[in-house]
Amino acid sequence: MFFKFKLDKPANMKRIFALLLITAFSLPALANEPDSVYLFSYATEKNNNHNGLQFAWSTDKTNWKTIGNDYGFLRCDYGRWGAEKRMITPYLLQGPDGVWQCVWSLNERENKLAHAASKDLLHWGRQSYPLFEKGENCMIPVIAYDKAAARFVVAYKDKRGEKYVLHTNNFKTYSYNDAASYQQADMRTTVMLPGGEATGQVHRVAWELVDKLLKAYDLQQYKNSLNYQRAAQDVQRFEGLAPVIAKITINAAKPKRISDILMGVFFEDLNYAADGGLYAELVQNRDFEYALSDKEGHDTGWHSTHSWTLKGANASFVIDSAAPVHENNKHYAVLTTTATGASLQNSGFDGIAVKKGEAYNFSVIAKNAGSKAGRLKVRLAGSAGNVLAETVIKVDSKSWKKISAVLAAANDASDAHLELVPQAEGKLMLDMVSLFPQKTFRGRFNGLRNDLAETIAGIHPRFVRFPGGCVAHGDGLENIYRWKNTIGPLESRKPQPNLWGYHQSAGLGYFEYFQFCEDIGAVPVPVIAAGVPCQNSGNGGQQGGIPLQEMDAYIQDIFDLVEYANGDASSRWGKLRAQAGHPAPFNLKYIGIGNEDLISDVFEERFTMIFNAMKQKHPEITVIGTVGPFYEGTDYEQGWDIAAKLGVEKVDEHYYQPPGWFIYNQDFYDKYDRSKSKVYLGEYAAHLPGRPNNIETALSEALYLTAVERNGDIVSMASYAPLLAKEGHTQWNPDLIYFNNTQVKPTVGYYVQQLYGLNSGDEYLPGSITVNNNQDAVKNRVAYSSVRDSKTGDLIIKLVNMLPVTVSTSLQLDGFTTQPQQVTKTVLQGNPADKDAKPVSSASSFAEVQSPQLPPYSFVVYRVAVK
Repeated sequence: MFFKFKLDKPANMKRIFALLLITAFSLPALANEPDSVYLFSYATEKNNNHNGLQFAWSTDKTNWKTIGNDYGFLRCDYGRWGAEKRMITPYLLQGPDGVWQCVWSLNERENKLAHAASKDLLHWGRQSYPLFEKGENCMIPVIAYDKAAARFVVAYKDKRGEKYVLHTNNFKTYSYNDAASYQQADMRTTVMLPGGEATGQVHRVAWELVDKLLKAYDLQQYKNSLNYQRAAQDVQRFEGLAPVIAKITINAAKPKRISDILMGVFFEDLNYAADGGLYAELVQNRDFEYALSDKEGHDTGWHSTHSWTLKGANASFVIDSAAPVHENNKHYAVLTTTATGASLQNSGFDGIAVKKGEAYNFSVIAKNAGSKAGRLKVRLAGSAGNVLAETVIKVDSKSWKKISAVLAAANDASDAHLELVPQAEGKLMLDMVSLFPQKTFRGRFNGLRNDLAETIAGIHPRFVRFPGGCVAHGDGLENIYRWKNTIGPLESRKPQPNLWGYHQSAGLGYFEYFQFCEDIGAVPVPVIAAGVPCQNSGNGGQQGGIPLQEMDAYIQDIFDLVEYANGDASSRWGKLRAQAGHPAPFNLKYIGIGNEDLISDVFEERFTMIFNAMKQKHPEITVIGTVGPFYEGTDYEQGWDIAAKLGVEKVDEHYYQPPGWFIYNQDFYDKYDRSKSKVYLGEYAAHLPGRPNNIETALSEALYLTAVERNGDIVSMASYAPLLAKEGHTQWNPDLIYFNNTQVKPTVGYYVQQLYGLNSGDEYLPGSITVNNNQDAVKNRVAYSSVRDSKTGDLIIKLVNMLPVTVSTSLQLDGFTTQPQQVTKTVLQGNPADKDAKPVSSASSFAEVQSPQLPPYSFVVYRVAVK
């Protein structure tokens, strides 16, 4: 009665072979190993130079063995996703101190090189990208060490063939030498590898170094064999699996305090999550501020008249900026009519959805520049031209004036459009053309789409992180998200391009974010750029940093944010909050500084300035730092080093991984040092090929969250990402909630988050689990957590089974003396590929809690209400 690996299965053979390799890591060296070998460092043009720095080794410089198949031990992190992040002609040199220095070209157009250093070729330090003054680009770099001057020499050529030579002591500051007087040898050579010719450098090294590289690669392959296990393979993987029995013991008498705000949500304006999504505005490009730059010129139709069409004759429609409503809103429409009959129409976001009998608030800021009557018919029409609602407004002011009206829909429509119909000849100036459902979330002015907001609130999040991840620190310095641009009257807010390739109207701004948090009882967690733009920016993201002479003003903006959120209504910024309709403070406690940044010298310098200033000025605010986009690697290690050095109270971790990673890393936080920073797991999700959100991904997240709850003393917050995605405009999958103009479509992963949100506790009850099968593949697919809500006394047991068979469980509660009053059982289950599974709740008994049966591929939650 045991689980057996079938050795004729290649995946199992590979796994056992990997286990043997790992065992061999600790064995002494064999007697016939060489003392030294040749190591070849190189990169190829494969995958558009994306594969990074690779190695091969040889004992005779003739017969070469590659270490991995196109495996990169160092990859470039410069530039945008996709076409960028290239490593071209790397050059590797070991300095006199034993440290390896590597430089490479980034692309064919910029006057920049990249540099990184390592002591062992496995663990690399920060990457830097120095900008050089001379030449038209930087190609084919070479490094040498000048013993006489005790410094490094770096040479490169530009596309004209001109040679430039610099010297440096630290690869941070550089000075030019006379290129003509300095002869530097280029040690590149071409060798024949098993996959073909490659060009790089040959180094004589100790065998021990190559042995470590080989073992590191083998270990990574073993991890990959676990991480990329798929439920689709379970039929073969668990063939002949005997009945599984799990025994769980919980000690209710020794609870451990855990975070009471563990489960939250992360909102980013990605996938049209804000404009056209959560923000309830129905008119697209209401302010005529769309620009070609929003999409970097890739869409020639993306400009000030996008979504607007003039229908009919005897009229013209142009965009002007000579006398704007506000300097932040420069463009407005000029509608000139020589004879009535034409209409200016807005198509909304994939049409305008309206419901019969519901009222919609129309408004426009307008002025009359010569119209005789200044009357403007406003109507909603269906795709067939049928009128759904209409009214007439009077535009008679010679200066900008806001005019409002109400439209009541006579019928349902999913594809309506807005029509503005002049009733007399003349010229009207129009701006901020708006249509809002009166039925916003909680009836808020300038509010949120009710069904989407209700669905988010249905998770019962304890916090909301906003306004985004990459959006927060933007595409280049000029695109950093500035909170002050998003408050105040709508016409005074400053729209800008969205890092994800569309437009941000700033209608959903900081006031609305704070208001939403308060409305759903969630803690606000705004995220501010750390003085640097997104590392994936195409506009100097890795190079750029706010100039140091401007950092005091930037830090003052953060101080002002605290005052805006928490200050008295008589303070400068608190007064603006009060004027917006909220005299009471928003009770801000947390501010994130940075978002999965490249941990560079530029970043550290600015983050340190902000952190120290915040601790001195606002010690009551918890600053959340950042440790990069991955759970390991240079940014992760360097970010944690900075956090330890500065005493950062909490850091933001991110990782998107295959379901297997979540299955086999449930001890990830068990090993964390409790004396260091606490963790905000700000972005995570399980990713499968094709990026579905299904039972397999959702259960792997549910399984991992049992371990997060167990470590709720060190992991104080966690939020799945991303949150929202509009069908037809999705740039990232999977997401938690999909929607269109008329429907909201929660995913299976949403229900996992909801079940954790509805069943959170602030005390963890320690315990243990044993499974009658000792194979890791079985044991790691059964998990539990046990928490108690100290406010109600309720006991909550969460059980996850990711096996294809039922797991019979016995649960022993030691020290649980309270009399159960009511037991509710909720089950989420389905086939691994199921995208439509929903949880089902029913009454249960305490006896069942003690002997639960876990269906195949299921998440079961018992909530035991007590006296």
